[in-house]
Amino acid sequence: MTNSKSFLLTLCLSRVLLTFFFWMAGVFGVFNFGVIVQEMATVGLPWPVLFAVATILCQLCGSALIIFNSAGYGWIGSVMLIVFTLLTIPVGHPFWAFSEPERTQEFHIALEHITVIGGLIMSALLSGHKR
Repeated sequence: MTNSKSFLLTLCLSRVLLTFFFWMAGVFGVFNFGVIVQEMATVGLPWPVLFAVATILCQLCGSALIIFNSAGYGWIGSVMLIVFTLLTIPVGHPFWAFSEPERTQEFHIALEHITVIGGLIMSALLSGHKR
């Protein structure tokens, strides 16, 4: 395999792995919609059905845009998932509102989210990469 083919294969695999959590959660949401609606209600979001639909669409469409990067628009999917992931910290994992040991657990989840955002930023930068 040439160096260029190896790079493209590795880049495609990295896009699938980077978005794995998002598209798996989206697929889960499609088949378990009531669970997602209940999650939205539990965290106190208004219109939980609307937020559930928006969440699933964001996860699936953002992932697809990154994985397939049609016409170099993968960066849009990256931005979608960056915004989504950032919003899940204050909405779903507000570590500052918990007492120990939950505070530390939620803080670690927030740190993991920030790490994923770093990967999504790299994905956005590479979406227009030509080799």
